[in-house]
Amino acid sequence: MHLINLFCLYASGFASVQALSGPISSSDGSIVRRQSSGDPYKIYTIDQPIDHFPDSPRYEPHTKATFKQRYIFDKTYYKPGGPVYLYIGGEVNLESRLENLESGIIKILMQATDGLGIILENRYYGESYPFDTSTTDQLAYLTTEQTIADNAYFAQHVTLPGVEGNLSAPGTPWILYGGSLAGAQTAFSVKTYGGSGTGLLWGGIAASGVIHSQHAYPEWYYNPIQKFAAGDFSISINAIIDKMDYLVAQKNTKAIQELKEIFGLGALKDIRDFAMTIAFPLGGPMNYPTSTWQELNWSPLYGSDDFWDFSNNVTQLNPPANNTAVDHQLAKYTHGEPWLNLGNYAAYVKRVLLPLCPSGDYNDVTCFGTQNQTFYAEVANGGSRSYLYTTCTEMGVYQVAQPSGPSLISRVLQVDYTQQWCDWAFPPGKYNSIPKNGPNVTWYNHYGDFNFKADRLAFIDGEQDVWRDICYHSRAAPNPRYSSVDGLHPEHLIAGAGHHWDSYGINNISAEPQFIRNAHLWEIRVVDRFLEMWSK
Repeated sequence: MHLINLFCLYASGFASVQALSGPISSSDGSIVRRQSSGDPYKIYTIDQPIDHFPDSPRYEPHTKATFKQRYIFDKTYYKPGGPVYLYIGGEVNLESRLENLESGIIKILMQATDGLGIILENRYYGESYPFDTSTTDQLAYLTTEQTIADNAYFAQHVTLPGVEGNLSAPGTPWILYGGSLAGAQTAFSVKTYGGSGTGLLWGGIAASGVIHSQHAYPEWYYNPIQKFAAGDFSISINAIIDKMDYLVAQKNTKAIQELKEIFGLGALKDIRDFAMTIAFPLGGPMNYPTSTWQELNWSPLYGSDDFWDFSNNVTQLNPPANNTAVDHQLAKYTHGEPWLNLGNYAAYVKRVLLPLCPSGDYNDVTCFGTQNQTFYAEVANGGSRSYLYTTCTEMGVYQVAQPSGPSLISRVLQVDYTQQWCDWAFPPGKYNSIPKNGPNVTWYNHYGDFNFKADRLAFIDGEQDVWRDICYHSRAAPNPRYSSVDGLHPEHLIAGAGHHWDSYGINNISAEPQFIRNAHLWEIRVVDRFLEMWSK
């Protein structure tokens, strides 16, 4: 998710973290490729039905209207008889996915199988909005089942100018790929409209597909950091958070204010806003303006060292004396016990995070405050609003602190913090309202949850992904994960990898790290088997 990516969209005024820099749009509306050779990608649109389910009471009153859904395609490697690869855009704009055609997984698969690649922008993202605004009523059609129905309709009705023949499904093998939320949508699409459903979509690869939904996500989101980051770093943060939560439990407002002042955040009125702000380098909940563990990557072209910079600054061996002095400043409130590395932690926040609010009004919603109901109720179209709606209605997985045991974020961060944004952002409309007291996860989990299975659907996840435990390879899954002998149900957990790392490429598989190279070769073999099944 990103995500936000999936899971990294802001509910506040910050812009979303992007792993890729966006390409430049030319004056004629085409997208200029970052590569030096090749023609610009032209953006096309399809008239997509807003409502695919005219008989469902869930979408009353129904509409027969359509919206312009954007897509681009690459026919560079296509030969007649080759497959079509549909990259599901997910919770970002079309331009953010361009790399997948240029050097990433779609190019890898196109080259290996004489295929054609398409990137489809999801409804309610980028410029593919059904309406001019996103009120609660207008967002009623932003559901998982409507989104995956878009994929099926697109495969049947798309036009590909300059390509000989009709490549629409089911006359051509369509192979879907998506990562994170789009990975789940890939899985749901293949199960509903593929080999286990209508036979329309031939197969797919779900990368870090978040196929399981739950209201709160306390156990696992920060666990990869606890397990795989440097031990002295985790211990330091855990201890600082324990002491902070002790002050909260004691209702020691004087000490809490001193703690806020140490971080330069004394103006933040809500303790939860303070807790979230100092958690930004760790990721969330929901919001963060710098790259985190989720944005680590095997390639320096796409990754960021932000997390490691944070970790190394917190645990530096010879910190300045003024940092060390801060470690003892609050000891009088914790029975004389110092707050090891608090000074380093606070210095990093002041140096890296506070400048992101040039106005200095840290309590404002455009900076680090969140307690502004009017701001959240703004109905302008935007990816963060669309993602929040999905979170509040179907997806859940609110990132919260564990109620007990070591924690990297304060225990004041619980479901009520995120739920208030949902309630403020989406007041009941005339026809549509969000579920009360949290998302209806049955709308999401009914596709299969941890028992998910569909013919010609591959699952590939990362061992160190923060979202792993709501993916196919979750440690909470009831059954061991094995690929089927017949090739219908392949799976692969990439050792040491993060969030859909397989989607990235560098135009040279042989030069990739071994674990990524082998993953890409595995994906080629998987697709080859799917295509062999098609030919038979």
